[in-house]
Amino acid sequence: MFLRVSAVIGLLLGLTVAAFAQSDPKALIDQLGKADFKQAEELIGQIAATGDPRVVPALNAFGEGDLYARKSDGAVFITKAAGANFALSDPLTGESAGEAPKAAMVKLKINNSLRRVIRSAMGGLTLLSPDRAVRLQAADAVLRSPSAENLELVEAALAKETDREVKARMEEARAVSILISDRPVADKRAAIETVASLGGRGAISILMSASASLDPALKPDVDAAIAKIETTQAFWDMGQNVWYGISLGSVLLLAAIGLAITFGVMGIINMAHGEMVMLGAYSTFVVQEAIRTHAPHLFDWSLAIALPVAFLVTAAAGLVIERGVIRFLYGRPLETLLATWGVSLILQQLVRSIFGPTNQEVGNPSWMSGAFQLGQMQITWNRLWIVAFSLTIFVGLLLLMKRSAFGLQMRAVTQNRRMASSMGIRTPWVDAFTFALGSGIAGIAGVALSQIDNVSPNLGQSYIIDSFMVVVFGGVGNLWGTLVGALSLGVLNKFLEPSVGAVLGKILVLVLIILFIQKRPRGLFALKGRAIEA
Repeated sequence: MFLRVSAVIGLLLGLTVAAFAQSDPKALIDQLGKADFKQAEELIGQIAATGDPRVVPALNAFGEGDLYARKSDGAVFITKAAGANFALSDPLTGESAGEAPKAAMVKLKINNSLRRVIRSAMGGLTLLSPDRAVRLQAADAVLRSPSAENLELVEAALAKETDREVKARMEEARAVSILISDRPVADKRAAIETVASLGGRGAISILMSASASLDPALKPDVDAAIAKIETTQAFWDMGQNVWYGISLGSVLLLAAIGLAITFGVMGIINMAHGEMVMLGAYSTFVVQEAIRTHAPHLFDWSLAIALPVAFLVTAAAGLVIERGVIRFLYGRPLETLLATWGVSLILQQLVRSIFGPTNQEVGNPSWMSGAFQLGQMQITWNRLWIVAFSLTIFVGLLLLMKRSAFGLQMRAVTQNRRMASSMGIRTPWVDAFTFALGSGIAGIAGVALSQIDNVSPNLGQSYIIDSFMVVVFGGVGNLWGTLVGALSLGVLNKFLEPSVGAVLGKILVLVLIILFIQKRPRGLFALKGRAIEA
């Protein structure tokens, strides 16, 4: 009887020792030295399951290739090169364990699959961190690389979590982990609904990868969830295209709004308008270079400083062009077109001679950098600010045209030049300052475009044709027509590009405008004026 009791006690002690060995982090880490890739994945899961945060440096060193095993006894250490030797550190405590010759150590092999498992394990181990940002990052790591071994850790962290955003992310990570675990079908069905609520292509990938190992009874749920996500994704994709179209339309509005008033008031086909945009962009570059050199702490204010500088530079250039060239060519549209084209070539070559032919670097202020998510749409800050800036310029110009004496004179000259002249309006000076105003607005457009496009001597050429299309489509000289035309063409371009390509999309837009002009020669919003009546 005594022998039987002794045997049972010995067996229980043996099992207890074995179980402890399996849960002892140091013993598990040492086993990595003799494990193959598959065994190493299992061991990492067991190491993570201990919940001991001391294993994080060891796992991190394993992922970076700094974990070595000593050949003599198989003990594993974190190593650092120290001449001909390795400096050894305990993988749990980080305490120094002396040095060893490099020949006495063997590196633990790792592959990409193991790195993914390590990232997931480290995510699980940092879920209980007191730092909210660390917990959120850990939940994201588990969400990207789910593991059934981390499920209990995720649930333990979820039970203690109080932050709403982190808790929601942990619930998503838990659902993704359940799909690849051995939990009951009911739990997996609920997890499928949670993953479906994530939305996006990432959720579709999770469901498709998990479907191979799921119970066949769950296939209808997976298919329904994927169909729901794809329907929602199509809606958000449409919204993203609309945003891209509005963004492009705001750029076209900035480039075309100055041309709209000069073309409407003066009837001038100004082929140098794109070069005014280019001069505005180079003015921004010069201002930023001066700030970088003399007052780098003002860099975030560089665009605010560049706006009046660009306006004055390009307005002065426009005034010189009008007084020096264009005023001699009124009523001769072909000669005006050729003359302004020659001016554009001169300005391009002048800029090449001063700044060189290569692109110049124009930086983004901190408040225009980065992006944010709106639902499943990504909105970049620089594009959002440009849209707001374009609408501000539009409203400002509209107020100038409707509420100021100069705007009243501009509209009078547009509607009936002879009558305006007989009423005492100096029409030549109205023409000159209108051209200067249009050029100044083009310069302001160049400041904005420098944030999203290459600043080079050819910058203006990218927008001159589109600007003319916007003005003609919207109605010559009509600001509301320019706004509607720019946004319409921007959205249309972005819906055509995915199906037919960028080049063919622009060709189709041009063909559609030509057909439209055949039906409505004065554009969307007709405005009676000298250019149209001629």
